[in-house]
Amino acid sequence: MVEMTGVPEDGVFRKGDVRLSDRAGNKILPIGNDRFASVAETSVFIDKTMLIADVLDKGPAVTLFCRPRRFGKSLNLSMLQRFFEIPVGVDAGKSYAGLFEGLAIWDARDERYRIHQGAYPVVRFTLNNLKSASYSDFISWLSDAVAEEYGRHSYLMESDRLNEFDKDAFGQLASGRADIGQLGRSLLRLTVLLQRHHGQSVVVLIDEYDAPVMAAHPNGCYDEVVSFLKRWLTGALKSNDALAFAVLTGVQRISKESIFSDLNNLQVDTPLNVVSDERFGFTQAEVEVLAEYVGSASSVSQAREWYDGYRFGDVDVYNPWSVLSYFANGCLPDVYWGNTSSNSVLGGLVADADDKMLKRLYALAEPDGTVRAPLDTRIVFSDLETAPQAVWSMLYLAGYLTTDDTALPGDVDRLRPLRIPNREVAKLYASEITGRFAQVVGGRDMLDDLHRALVSGDAAAFAGELESVLLNCASFHDLVSESSYHMLMMGLLFNVPGYGVPISNREAGRGRFDVQLTPTDPVRDPLVTLELKRAEQEADLELVARQALAQIDERFYDSSAGTAGSIRYGIAFAGKSVAVTCEIA
Repeated sequence: MVEMTGVPEDGVFRKGDVRLSDRAGNKILPIGNDRFASVAETSVFIDKTMLIADVLDKGPAVTLFCRPRRFGKSLNLSMLQRFFEIPVGVDAGKSYAGLFEGLAIWDARDERYRIHQGAYPVVRFTLNNLKSASYSDFISWLSDAVAEEYGRHSYLMESDRLNEFDKDAFGQLASGRADIGQLGRSLLRLTVLLQRHHGQSVVVLIDEYDAPVMAAHPNGCYDEVVSFLKRWLTGALKSNDALAFAVLTGVQRISKESIFSDLNNLQVDTPLNVVSDERFGFTQAEVEVLAEYVGSASSVSQAREWYDGYRFGDVDVYNPWSVLSYFANGCLPDVYWGNTSSNSVLGGLVADADDKMLKRLYALAEPDGTVRAPLDTRIVFSDLETAPQAVWSMLYLAGYLTTDDTALPGDVDRLRPLRIPNREVAKLYASEITGRFAQVVGGRDMLDDLHRALVSGDAAAFAGELESVLLNCASFHDLVSESSYHMLMMGLLFNVPGYGVPISNREAGRGRFDVQLTPTDPVRDPLVTLELKRAEQEADLELVARQALAQIDERFYDSSAGTAGSIRYGIAFAGKSVAVTCEIA
């Protein structure tokens, strides 16, 4: 890695195309801080200011950026606010230009963007907290959010450019006393009043616009929330002479329910698009500069294994939340991003998966595993009820999957190879699968007992644990084929201590084994190979199990074993009965 050269100017470091600012010089990483002014003044900031140019270059458009949670959407929107807004309230008369000096936007294209700094009245809403349990709660909480934003612009009550009717309507909304009709027009009204007062068109910024919708679906008020947001947003964003441009962020693109169906100036930017592909997430060059700056250059390869792997447009990016958390915690890898939410999309998929879906999930979880599926970025939660395949698009938008095939982003029929981005997300899959099968066996303790018996070569104990699963937890009618038993065994063998994910049906020796567990340390732990068969009758179980064991030896399935050797299992099933034979080689 080339050393960072030159003396920092105003706390801005430059290396190649990367700029990093740390005006305070304290090397504080802004984890959980999405207020741009605070980050720029006190913390390390990876320069993403060219997003401002992307927005301005679109002209009078409404732009929706869809990215997974914790990928910098809120910080970027705060950055847009500080760049464009004429400071108001306690900030009135203050200039934020100094926060941008030395960053990419300040000098870009012959300084042409500087004239937009501090030049617009701005309306800013964050809807992430409007996750209501009912429609009435949603309306109440939105009313509070509207009152707060109106209160931020309370100087309008003193404006000599507004008449008494305007001020009366403003006062009702600012006090939370407006009826639902007034609330539905509140976004439009505020832009009109701001334009009238300032004599300048208005910028609208709305963060996590889809959060209320995502929360409304399981609470039975989906249609009502969508209908209201359509009126509220479309009224302000369509054919509004007071609007300069608008930027919205979210995870989903909710268009099929027609929130944006009437907007002819809407431009949607998803992870498949290339225009702003570098503006969310960290590139390889940015992570290298950050690592060097905080004195952890030697840890980049580990950070890459754990947190890289996403493909946005034409760029490979890291999860920014996890990268910052990794460096802030002494370069100790952990599941940082996965622990910031309930992972309900992934959890629901695993919990409800049938054998066919489990097979695809297991294939995904294997090293270099992929599934081929179309991506439709317009899908929403309700689509899962009528089109189960929409789950792949949901997982993609939520950040649990990515694809290297980002060509033709609007082609919803194109089969794309989807993969798990990195080790952190892979652990989330393994954890959800383990959670499902821990319930199957009666708890995590019982699953741990099964794992211990397996890796110790204790065939009798392993058989006992398996038979307990079959007798007490598995439905007899679900176990109708060798494939059903195979899916059950695969699920039971996730997160075995000291081993990777179970591998299925791979070529080895002179054939293809059924299931294999590869140790992370082949000097200490043996390779475990399982051959599974279904017997027609219980009386044949022992014979069939011995035949399965012999097949492993005859076909050299465990030829890749390390110095710790291997454990071979021949397992035969018949209904809810099982026979296990074992050989330690």
